[in-house]
Amino acid sequence: MDRPTIDRLDDLVDLVTAHQEPLYVRFSKGPEADAEAQSLDHESGLELPGLSVNPLHPEPWWTRPVRDWLARQLCQYAHLRDEGAGRYAWVLTGQVAGRGPDCEPLIAEPRAVADIADEVIDEAGRVYSERFDRG
Repeated sequence: MDRPTIDRLDDLVDLVTAHQEPLYVRFSKGPEADAEAQSLDHESGLELPGLSVNPLHPEPWWTRPVRDWLARQLCQYAHLRDEGAGRYAWVLTGQVAGRGPDCEPLIAEPRAVADIADEVIDEAGRVYSERFDRG
């Protein structure tokens, strides 16, 4: 399936601020692979009612730039990109079906919006290190 690829963090800012529906990021082998899989709670072994994602729209309490929020959100789970061959970040929307064990949204009926280039994750890491007290 043809999807646009986000090549710069500022392009992701533009996408998120222009999009009315909530957008999320997921690190996996992509929407096609995820259509054949189910997210699991690895500790309990239970199947989750949707895909584990991270929200891209800032929370109402967030008063810093959207770019900072996105850098932080991308960095929270960027390690998943490196845990398996073929994993990458992609943007999706869909219905929240519940919350996972880390309180993350679980998205049912996901619709892919865009792929995120690895360079954006690297750029987000630099922004995160510059703008936050990384713990």
